[in-house]
Order: sequence, then C-alpha cells, then structure tokens
Amino acid sequence: MTNRLKIAVLQAAFGDDIAENIANVIVLTEQAAAEGAKVILPPELFQGPYFCKTQDEKWFAHAHPALEHPCVTALQPVSKALDIAIPISIYEKDGPEYYNSMVMLDGGEVLGVYRKSHIPDGPGYMEKFYFRPGDTGFKVWDTKHGRIGVGICWDQWFPEAARTMALQGAEVLLYPTAIGSEPHDDSLDTAERWRRVMQGHAVANVMPIAAANRIGNEDGQVFYGTSFIADHTGAVVADLDRDTTGYLTAEFDRDFLTRHRAAWGFFRDRRTEFYR
Repeated sequence: MTNRLKIAVLQAAFGDDIAENIANVIVLTEQAAAEGAKVILPPELFQGPYFCKTQDEKWFAHAHPALEHPCVTALQPVSKALDIAIPISIYEKDGPEYYNSMVMLDGGEVLGVYRKSHIPDGPGYMEKFYFRPGDTGFKVWDTKHGRIGVGICWDQWFPEAARTMALQGAEVLLYPTAIGSEPHDDSLDTAERWRRVMQGHAVANVMPIAAANRIGNEDGQVFYGTSFIADHTGAVVADLDRDTTGYLTAEFDRDFLTRHRAAWGFFRDRRTEFYR
C-alpha cells in the first residue's frame, strides 16, 4: 500500500431500471478512477428507487443473495480492471431473511459482507418492514489501498459505530446513504445536521469521512444530494450540490493521519471503565 489514499464519492438519481442504474454507476466509477481514485463509494441501494418510503411486499422480490446480486456481479470485474476498492450497497436475501447490506470489493476480490446495524423506522423511511437488523457487527476492511470502515446510512448518526470502526484500525470512514425530505413535515430539512454529525465523527476519530447520497424526486420524496468528503478536522474538502449527477475526490496522506491521530491522544486517553 502507498502512503497516500485518494477516495471518490458518487452521486446520482436512480430509477426502476436496474441495468441503467448499474451502468450509470460504472460510468462515474470509471471517471473517478481515471483521476486516480482508489476507493470509490456509490450511494445506498443504487439498484433502484428508495422503496422503503412505504410498506409494499412486492419489493421483497428485488432482493438477491449477496454474491449473486446483479450490482455485485456487474461491479466485480470493474473493481478488478481498475484495481479499486468499492463498497456495493445491496438488498440482500439470505434464505428467509432480508438485510440492507454492503459487499466490499477490492481489486475484484470479495472481502466480505457488512449488514446495516441500525434500521430506521419512521415516515418515509420504513426500513424495519424490509430489513432485519444486521448480525455482522461493524467491520473494517483491509484493502490494497488502506483500512476502510463502512457504515450504511442510519449507522452514520451513531458515534458508537464510528468509534468502533476507528478502534478496529480504520483510516477512513465511508457511508453510502439515501436521505431526503421528511414526508410528515415539509419544513424539516436535515441535510446540514446530516453532515454535521459525520463531521463530528471525523474530529473525534481524527480521520476523513465520506458520504454518498442520491438525488432526485421519487414520488414526492426529494433526496438531498450534498454528498461530501471531510478531512480529519471535520472540514468539508469536497462536496456536491443537491441536483448534480457526478463524483468528487479528495486525497489524504495516510502516514500524516496516523501520526496526527496518535498525537491528539483521543485513543490514549479513553476511560472505558466509566463508559458503561
């Protein structure tokens, strides 16, 4: 592994045609890789529309076993050809159980599966109807390009998740996301607090954070976009607006981050005996 890490975040709208959605992600992935990105993050559940706004049993038919999922089988050769690490967010079927999952690809190799730990349940985000709480625990992935921690959407609001991945040696935290308007309250816009909570994780763990969100109006549910990358101070170093299809990149010095993280003493000074 080199001592520098260039990451990319993708942002796009997704419709009913899974082949078209995958093709759009591949195009953006190839463009980001052409600029030197080695870890590339697509949004959550890019296989189709965000179906969790209502409870409709037809969507269970859109789940697949993790390694057979069309998004995974289509992106695996891309990951190999471009020699990139890419977390693939999927709707997973495992026997009679269904999960909101992520398959980690690294140079075409499947490193494993993470299942979303925190499952929201509220107006417009009725995920508990579709997904079991994840049973994998939080994971950090030893890729060719660095140690990558990945949470999924609602996971990003929990400092415990970020700290757990940091304690496992993560050098950067990635969050594929689907977040937008709140159908029960037109005045509620959570885009800024969504960013701020993750910027806090960056500060508290002294490591970069990246989040990839979708855009577009899906039957009245408008997704925020505003995908971003923050550095180890929490400062946003690259971001997109609410409407743009595209990607963004940022590069980090891994050796500097390791030194700086140690110098701040957050991990040295933890008092776990008081945290119960």
